Amino acid sequence: MAQFDKILIANRGEIALRVIRAAREMGIKTVAVHSTADVDAMHVRMADESVCIGPNAGTDSYLSIPAIIAACEITGAQAVHPGYGFLSENATFVQALEDHEITFIGPSAAHIRMMGDKITAKDTADKLGIPCVPGSEGGVPDIETARKVAADMGYPVIIKATAGGGGRGMKVAESEAEIDMAFSTARSEAKSAFGNDEVYMEKYLQKPRHIEVQVFGDGQGGGVHLAERDCSLQRRHQKVFEEAPGPSISPKEREKIGTVCANAVAEMGYSGAGTIEFLYEDGEFYFIEMNTRLQVEHPVTEAIFGVDLVREQILVAEGNKLSFAQSDLEVNGHAIEVRLNAERLPNFTPNPGKITQYHAPGGLGVRMDSALYDGYSIPPYYDSLIGKLIVHGRDRPEALARLSRALGELIIDGIETTVPLFDALLAEPDVQSGNYNIHWLERWLDENMG
Repeated sequence: MAQFDKILIANRGEIALRVIRAAREMGIKTVAVHSTADVDAMHVRMADESVCIGPNAGTDSYLSIPAIIAACEITGAQAVHPGYGFLSENATFVQALEDHEITFIGPSAAHIRMMGDKITAKDTADKLGIPCVPGSEGGVPDIETARKVAADMGYPVIIKATAGGGGRGMKVAESEAEIDMAFSTARSEAKSAFGNDEVYMEKYLQKPRHIEVQVFGDGQGGGVHLAERDCSLQRRHQKVFEEAPGPSISPKEREKIGTVCANAVAEMGYSGAGTIEFLYEDGEFYFIEMNTRLQVEHPVTEAIFGVDLVREQILVAEGNKLSFAQSDLEVNGHAIEVRLNAERLPNFTPNPGKITQYHAPGGLGVRMDSALYDGYSIPPYYDSLIGKLIVHGRDRPEALARLSRALGELIIDGIETTVPLFDALLAEPDVQSGNYNIHWLERWLDENMG
């Protein structure tokens, strides 16, 4: 397959800018798509061309498959990069692009479907030798089955939507007295959120960390891992602070789980970037899901390996083999990312508005991925993420010190943001020492911002 001359980015905000930058370095022209609300957005200004694909609501613009395909045909874009969110894990979209002879910069529709269904994903992972959380064999159809599975597995248990994500359709039952309510609530939430009320059950781990392994495949038998990220500081199952490598993972554990994951993507024939996510407790990894796309937190991996993951996505989509081997990948230092949202603390309510002054921090080891600029009005129709501050140091203490310094330099006036949350977290001994799990931040927020 020949090199792309022009690619369309089916996304907005900082991730659209991220893709534009990688493409520009490769000599590839870019097309930005935008809603009417985003006519003045930075990704529209930065791209070589732009196409308005619909009104303000994401459902009528960034999620409109016909509009995006029409934009490709109008501009002659040969490929589409989906970023993350929106259509990035939509197999129907991938198939539609293929039907129009447009390349999707990402995995196949078959792999997206396989990993998009939580039960199929777990079965696949099990067959590939990836360690899994003990749980139900497939979906749990009724309350009687739920009671039996829970009794066999032992409490506490967690009930999850098969088609779930973002923490919706997930309920914990601590005891037999709670199983009926948890089961019915999870099914109801799943039906409402995803149009599918099928649920499954897993053993609920008490104090796990959230560890994800970055993998990359070329669809030609090549597969590597780029170590792990620790994303344990979460609020309502949404990550807020990510770092690589994980402070609790030993080099031996890293090599072991990384090799398992790299071999799995090679055996699957997987193409592009992916993330295999685990709960980690008492030295054991338990598979929870695979994300078949680039992650929000990919910059921390780029920092410690010195690779451009978006460039690699484009190269692989062009039909190339991986440009690096496992032996080329060595961890260098430590990196941390914090997600900056346009939200008002302590309730994290969205706070869109006009940016009256913006100044990005700089200096050695500091990267700011954002689409903000002076005078920009943040629209109220989309996710509240407005930027990602990434720092890299020789070790974790240096990265933490650099993060504190960079947060102090950052200016975002005109709206309220989550910056004060990170200033407060950096003062906590548990954060400084890396001693936390997926429940730590929720408890801290209840005690300090409740």
